Amino acid sequence: MLSVVIPTYNEEDYLPLLLRSLQSQTFKDFEVIVADNRSTDRTRQIALEHGCVVVDGAMPAGGRNRGVAAAKGDIILFLDADVILPDPWFLQMTAAEFQRRGLGVATCKIKPLSNRHVDKVFHEVFNYFMWVTCAMAPHAPGFCIFARRDVHNAINGFDEEITLAEDHDYAERAAKVAKFGILKTYKIPISVRRFDRDGRLNVAVKYVLCELHMRTAGPVKNDIFNYTFGHKRKDRSKRAR
Repeated sequence: MLSVVIPTYNEEDYLPLLLRSLQSQTFKDFEVIVADNRSTDRTRQIALEHGCVVVDGAMPAGGRNRGVAAAKGDIILFLDADVILPDPWFLQMTAAEFQRRGLGVATCKIKPLSNRHVDKVFHEVFNYFMWVTCAMAPHAPGFCIFARRDVHNAINGFDEEITLAEDHDYAERAAKVAKFGILKTYKIPISVRRFDRDGRLNVAVKYVLCELHMRTAGPVKNDIFNYTFGHKRKDRSKRAR
């Protein structure tokens, strides 16, 4: 069985889109666990209406760990609520590639849910960065990570003290005990809402500085980058374009 784990906070606008794309999958041997961090909107109700297992969450790292604790599957797929699976074959094809290649942890290349050229360029730059660093410093965005349960347990899950880039830290630690790979089957579509809210240049600079911090001083365990989880109503007034 595959267990899909989704950390949430106030995701009533985006979560239904992801859940519908999951329900349309040709691969059916999976469960969906929503780890909700006390949402004040209809997120929990929506998850329950779609047949998800709902557990109490936390910030993304803690939510993912709690989701795994409630999961039944031997393979875990971590997704964020603003992801939409590209077509009904996604789970079947990616899970098959993950197992065929003998991977312990993996991610997909990414593409923006946006028609803006700058967004396409930004995401392709990140794809190239993931590829050139995968041998020495694997990166895996938290909105799409496949992991074997035994690998997750071997590294004690996500480090809940990290405030930004806990996903990349997870991939790097997991790659020390199992084989890491970037799946070739699909690119995963992701919202650009954080770009719209915080500004593209600001986001780019933040992630570059975070990477430098990780390489020179270790994982970020304070709030110097002012990371926020979830999006308030005013942030969700416009869909990703």
